Order: sequence, then structure tokens, then C-alpha cells
Amino acid sequence: MALKIRLARAGSKKRPYYHIVVADARSPRDGRFIEAIGAWNPLLPKDGERVKIDADRAKHWLGNGAQPTDRVLRFFDEAGIAKREARSNPIKAEPGKKAQERAALLKKAQEDAAAAAAAAPADAPAEASAE
Repeated sequence: MALKIRLARAGSKKRPYYHIVVADARSPRDGRFIEAIGAWNPLLPKDGERVKIDADRAKHWLGNGAQPTDRVLRFFDEAGIAKREARSNPIKAEPGKKAQERAALLKKAQEDAAAAAAAAPADAPAEASAE
């Protein structure tokens, strides 16, 4: 049986509250679970008691092969229970195709305007002295 340590949503509409549970990977998100080992209230301020974890039980389940989801692994990393490797995806920061096309068009328009501005002052003094 593949075990997951994941969040199970509770609370009411527009007022989320999550339980950190150990569950079979095949069970539904809010369905049957084996054990609740903590809670997360995202509505509380970040500096308060937002996340509560039973560290002993979390270590026990990690030792028995339970795989935490990414969000739960972040909580464990903050609590010092498990280490989460930093992810690096430099491609994610690059703009999309359409944004790159718009940037190229804008750059070309600016270059054309700069070339026209450079040519205009050279013609302007000659006209002013002719009068």
C-alpha cells in the first residue's frame, strides 16, 4: 500500500482549514485516512501558530515509507523534520512566446524612433540657417 502524507481540506466555504493526514494514495482527498498528524490554518498570520505538526508521528510515518506531498514537505522542512531540496527552473521565469514577440516589436519601434530622431536634428539646423 502506497502511503501519502497530504492535506485534507476541512472548514467551511471560503474559510479553508487543512488536516495533515497519512492516507492511502488511492483514497480521495477528503476521504478515509489512517492517522491525522497535524493541521494547517492558512487564514492565520504567517508569524503565528499556522502549522501544527506531531513531529514524532511524522518521523514514524516517513520511516515507514510514506511520501509527503510538496506542500507538506515544505512544512516539514520548516519544522526540521525532513529536508526539501530547493528547486530551480530558470525557464519558468522567461516570458512566453507572445510576450517575447511584443517585446521584439517594441524594441524595433524604439530603434526606429531613435534612428528617426537622430536623422531629424541633422536636417533641422540646415533648414534654420537657410531662412
